[in-house]
Amino acid sequence: MSSYDPYTAPQHGPHHEERPPRRRLTRRRHDKVVAGVCGGVADYLGVDANLVRLVLVGAVVLGAGSGILLYLAAWWLMPEA
Repeated sequence: MSSYDPYTAPQHGPHHEERPPRRRLTRRRHDKVVAGVCGGVADYLGVDANLVRLVLVGAVVLGAGSGILLYLAAWWLMPEA
């Protein structure tokens, strides 16, 4: 016979740390221009939505339209908040 007990960490105690709520990448329902993708990305990253929109415009202009494909893919893949 073995007196082995598997170790289980205490659920509550002085060393128990609360996990922060899990962030989700979702499209905005409010304050959206086209589909809310840029606003959702801005919420996820914690930056202003206009900054994300400017980066997207730069990707469209400098990336020969690849930003449009990224936006459409995000529109299709990201759930609405």
